[in-house]
Amino acid sequence: MFFGSICTSVEARDLIQTLYHADYTPDADDEIPRFTLDGELGVLLNTGNTSASTIKAAVNADHETENWSSLYFAELLYKESGTPTTERDVSAQRFFASAQFDYKLLSPGRRLFMYSDIEDDRFTGYDHRASLAAGYSQRVWRNEDSEFRYSIGPGYTFVEAEEENDLLINDGIIVRASAEYKYFWRSGARLRQFLSTEAGDENTRSRSETSLSANVFGSLAMKLSFILNHETATAEDVDALSTETSVALVYQFF
Repeated sequence: MFFGSICTSVEARDLIQTLYHADYTPDADDEIPRFTLDGELGVLLNTGNTSASTIKAAVNADHETENWSSLYFAELLYKESGTPTTERDVSAQRFFASAQFDYKLLSPGRRLFMYSDIEDDRFTGYDHRASLAAGYSQRVWRNEDSEFRYSIGPGYTFVEAEEENDLLINDGIIVRASAEYKYFWRSGARLRQFLSTEAGDENTRSRSETSLSANVFGSLAMKLSFILNHETATAEDVDALSTETSVALVYQFF
């Protein structure tokens, strides 16, 4: 009777631990801890009858821990042009930075995310814009050849328009959704497709980025990118759709 009581209590304790004390198990294909940092730089200089210079720089970081998966991104674009008889005019000046923090749930690949970004673009009619969002994200799969993840959730956007911008788009609630697909070749080449949208009552902003990179040697790679930005409501004399094609060198620091 005594030993039977002990066995019963042990079984009950194991059952309680199974139901209420499940240990966290990270994704099997995660290398933890892991930190990667890539730097991107593209420069174009023209001299002669037409003088022009274009600079695009970006930093991309990925930090993986047992409980968190974090993504950091910052980008700078600057372009000016002119002729020997005229002053050089700035035709593009943009800074963008974003960060996303994914908290890993017990089920592999399932997370809760927090996202924030800030944009300062001289030629959109806004002094600056910023967004905050939170919700659910999932890495649907990740293997040797490819990876796919998405996130969706509510948020809030903060808008500061320039004085001459007659189109008043106020701060407001948004729904943010994003998806990212990557494909890896054994040679080291990589294809990346990224889509995001922020939908609000007065404006919807969408972005598509397609890039293909190939190793040159060591940690240095060549990257070709094509970017689409679209807005449903824009300031006067600002196109709803803008495109950007660039070729840059990418160096992996870590």
